[in-house]
Amino acid sequence: MDDKTGFFGSYAALARNYLAEDYLRDASNQDLQKSVHLQAEADHADPVAETRWLTSQEGPIPTAFVVYADFRNNNIESILSQQCEFPQVRGIRQILNHHPDRALSYVDEDLLQNDTWLRNFSLLSNFGLSFDMQLYYQQMGNATRLAGQHGSTQFIVNHTGMPVERDEAGIAGWREGMRQLATCENVAVKISGLGMTDPDWSAETIRPIVLDTIEMFGVGRCMFASNFPVDSLFSDYDTLYDAYRSITAAFSSDEQAMLFHGNAARIYRI
Repeated sequence: MDDKTGFFGSYAALARNYLAEDYLRDASNQDLQKSVHLQAEADHADPVAETRWLTSQEGPIPTAFVVYADFRNNNIESILSQQCEFPQVRGIRQILNHHPDRALSYVDEDLLQNDTWLRNFSLLSNFGLSFDMQLYYQQMGNATRLAGQHGSTQFIVNHTGMPVERDEAGIAGWREGMRQLATCENVAVKISGLGMTDPDWSAETIRPIVLDTIEMFGVGRCMFASNFPVDSLFSDYDTLYDAYRSITAAFSSDEQAMLFHGNAARIYRI
């Protein structure tokens, strides 16, 4: 958006370079060992350009990449093949967020109802790639059908299912959609992005969302993530991870290890 305003408010503070060394500085107190870069849609005309740029960067992170491809593209098989030439590539993300309120939509149509997109999506499994799925609860019924049709593909729900509607009906809709997705064993979820949906968050305000998500998907299919630099608008890195630790303090050490690093290492193969 040209005015640098999203549904969560102004993001003008993010209009600067944010490189690996910036991320390492933000996470310096957290014993960060590995990281996964999630696509930023830097160049729609050349979806491989961002991947090439990432591989040109020197440093210990990112360890693996989730990159961009548009499954409406008639050349999608070639694009996926080009992306897979880079050994760090683990999966694809194409943002799906479409909402009846246009102010909340990231894309101009519901891709989960686009016949070309659905047909081309079936090519993903040929490349052994996962799919990061950023969507709203209103789309989760169709997403559940998609995941059920592609049982060999690993799906990862982004940003805790984006519970942007915080009234009673919105939270109920989010819970129902997430329960549907959780019935598919090939669907995992990243608990992240909660600052976008609760800008004035605290550990107590996000606790129900975090614990409900873990209850629905199970410890083995959930992982904590930062959504930095976006969530730097709402807190620093340490405050975020201190909240995760506080919320899961009663969990066993094995369960905490799965949530904080083990599941991510397994699912993203790092």
